[in-house]
Amino acid sequence: MGIPTQYLQERTNIAKEFRVNRRIRADEVRVIRGEDSSESVVMHIRDALDMAQEEGLDLVEVGPNQNPPVCRLLDYGRFKFIQSKKQREARKVSRSASKQKDVRLSPVMSDNDIETKINMTKNLLAEGAKVRVFVRFRGRQRAHPEIAMKVLRKVAEGVATVAKLEKPPGMEGRVLSILLAPSPQQKERDRQVKAPSTPEAVTATAAPSSAPDDGDAATEE
Repeated sequence: MGIPTQYLQERTNIAKEFRVNRRIRADEVRVIRGEDSSESVVMHIRDALDMAQEEGLDLVEVGPNQNPPVCRLLDYGRFKFIQSKKQREARKVSRSASKQKDVRLSPVMSDNDIETKINMTKNLLAEGAKVRVFVRFRGRQRAHPEIAMKVLRKVAEGVATVAKLEKPPGMEGRVLSILLAPSPQQKERDRQVKAPSTPEAVTATAAPSSAPDDGDAATEE
């Protein structure tokens, strides 16, 4: 028997808190089986529990709001491990997204101001952040985007040794921006700087001077 799409979605939209085995309260449940979720059958909860026990698996309620509730036969311990791993990866992606920083420029800037912005951008890139460098137009400035493009180009060229262009210049409303990311070479340099010294290097640094002591310095007569 085929299974509707709404039940297939339970596999990815599973609730964080769910009932397992004899904690399931419904009298009847829809049990999903098969790696592709192609098998689905409605049965009494006792029969579903017996089936899970025979196969050495757990009966997990993944769709408590369905009628009848949707359950899967799973290795509960392995399932929890996979869910935990997915949550860690999601948090990691979220942290990476929060590392994007902004550096604002003006269409008309002095060389000193541009140099300051270049150094600011380098510092952010060195911290591992992606940097959106942008110019916001005001009034008639929008009629001359080439001026702002020139400023953006100077900043991009100033950080070229430590950054790669992840997103080319683009207009969004009154904002012209580029997105820079730390270059692989810069990441490798940072890794080497943070790496602990080798035992040989520590030994060489701590080695005593080879200058002779007073006994060795006696001259022959």
